[in-house]
Amino acid sequence: MSFLARIKGPLGAKHPKPERGTAAAKRHLEAVKQLCCVICGRPGPSDAHHCISGRYGSRKASDFDTIPLCKAHHQDGPEAIHQNKAAWEAANGPDTDYLPVVADMLAGESTSPWRQS
Repeated sequence: MSFLARIKGPLGAKHPKPERGTAAAKRHLEAVKQLCCVICGRPGPSDAHHCISGRYGSRKASDFDTIPLCKAHHQDGPEAIHQNKAAWEAANGPDTDYLPVVADMLAGESTSPWRQS
């Protein structure tokens, strides 16, 4: 294997950098924050949670891969994804499963996306 191949890896193996911090990404984040929590339906403003399910390493998700979560489901409560990811996923499924729901909410096609427990 050549030196260059060891450094760069095989062609096509690189993933594009996630889109973060652009004007469009900032507008998207602000729109997501205005939505209700996708888990409990608590009215916004919500936190824009960058999806972490199925992701490995420290690479941040795109600003477009965000879902609205209340503080209790995001960071602060016992049911928060950042407190116990495995328990959160066991109760709610992968956070990435909610991305299509959020897209529908932003398009005005869904008004009550959350699960009723």
